[in-house]
Amino acid sequence: MKISTKGRYALRMLLDLAEHQNNGYIALKDIAERQNISKKYLEQIVPLLNKTDILKANRGFQGGYMLAKSPDKYTVGDILRITEGSLSPVACLEQKPIQCERSADCPTLQIWQGLERVINEYLDSITLQDILDQQREKYSNDYVI
Repeated sequence: MKISTKGRYALRMLLDLAEHQNNGYIALKDIAERQNISKKYLEQIVPLLNKTDILKANRGFQGGYMLAKSPDKYTVGDILRITEGSLSPVACLEQKPIQCERSADCPTLQIWQGLERVINEYLDSITLQDILDQQREKYSNDYVI
């Protein structure tokens, strides 16, 4: 499994919105500028996120986007599943129940199921708020006299 640019940029975009959540609706151009991501690329990600009600959108002069819920309600796993689809390490685990004709006799199936469980548990244990808190802690201890 490899996380695509789309997944990484969606996570960065949502982190940016979480970081600036007290500023109201945020224009894509501002996110693009701060994150050094093409605005056109962000425009391709927004429809994926809009389908799942992660974002609130406001059109017009003061338009832009904001998170629909607080940052502690969004997990990295949820965000990546929206943008990447399945987080399964092998194709045979992407459908439930498993459709592979060899699954009953597959000696490696348990390995892949274990890896999938670890990936999902880890990514679902991290929220946008956790990442923001970690960044704040990192920079609050970075001072010069």
